[in-house]
Amino acid sequence: MNFPERFSNLPAYAFPRLRVLLDHHEPGGEVVHMTIGEPKHAFPGWVTDVIVKNAAGFQGYPNNDGSDELRGAITDWIARRYGVMLNPETNVMALNGTREGLYNAAMALCPEQKNGQKPIVLCPNPFYQVYMVASLSVGAEPHFVPATAATGHLPDYAGLPEDALNRTAVAYICSPANPQGAVASRDYWAELIRLAEQYDFRVFADECYSEIYRNDAPTGVLTVAQELGADPERITLFNSLSKRSNLAGLRSGLIAGGPETIKRVKQLRAYSGAPLPAPLQAAAAKVWADEAHVRENRALYQEKYAIADEIFAGVQGYMPPEAGFFLWLPVDDGEATALKLWQETGVRVLPGAYLAQGEPGQNPGEGYLRAAMVAPKTELRRGLITLRDCIYR
Repeated sequence: MNFPERFSNLPAYAFPRLRVLLDHHEPGGEVVHMTIGEPKHAFPGWVTDVIVKNAAGFQGYPNNDGSDELRGAITDWIARRYGVMLNPETNVMALNGTREGLYNAAMALCPEQKNGQKPIVLCPNPFYQVYMVASLSVGAEPHFVPATAATGHLPDYAGLPEDALNRTAVAYICSPANPQGAVASRDYWAELIRLAEQYDFRVFADECYSEIYRNDAPTGVLTVAQELGADPERITLFNSLSKRSNLAGLRSGLIAGGPETIKRVKQLRAYSGAPLPAPLQAAAAKVWADEAHVRENRALYQEKYAIADEIFAGVQGYMPPEAGFFLWLPVDDGEATALKLWQETGVRVLPGAYLAQGEPGQNPGEGYLRAAMVAPKTELRRGLITLRDCIYR
């Protein structure tokens, strides 16, 4: 039997790679999991009540684009958060988590050619792995642009050569960045939007960590696009309830963009998508409408930022994250250090190289570890102190 070759040379996904690295070794102490960004704070207690109240909806097929209530709640949230008024009928669609949208948007919107050549899809490096697979799925060339300390941990797309920019069809950008926690400023967004207009490419803005931050709310791409009067089809926003509301399992995401953008994504979704069940859509609508639990959640992460800053004070190269819930910790060799940490202490973290592309010596993640600050504060403090004492002392 023949199998397709199109994905045969994909590197192993980060977490299977981690299991190969660590699992045949015994942990050196009580295990502390700091690898996966799976929120552990409580979600709103009333969510289950809404699901039960609407349980009869499990009997029917759900609305493929999102119920009127859900799309209305999403556009209301965008108006409150970004100051941008959108039409719930034509500018947004509900997603089964942002990963679905980040993949399907490339399928629906990336052209077969750009200026007569194979298109390029720009990806920050390190990056969320779906960006690469989406690029390959549409026959485009993923172009990995380093997001390092030298560039403020955001990719310098404007610094690319003109021949690459002329072939660019899509640019993915994650702000706040996973894994570094860097935030795109108003000026950064403006420069990227102007670049996209100059070279005629789309910006796919992954803002799923936007509601977890230290002080000021990160500027959103829609706000800047509106200020600049950019073509609404130029910008596509993705977000979800996973991090904002500690509801990764609810799978409620959003995509927002111009009417033609959403029309094309909806058409693809009608053939291939898997919408949220109606009771979950009802719950998601209530969650998008509520900000009280989001403020409480953010305050808990702000306490964790303070714990990390205290523990790593004086550690050379430590970069306090501006937002998100990851620490991007500098080390000599991320893979060797992750194994040492596991064998000597039982603390489990992710080598930064597993989140990036590049040969040894050219992979921008290989000198880092990613540690997720999702555990309860007592466990987090213990894990971070153990990590610091094992690696930096």
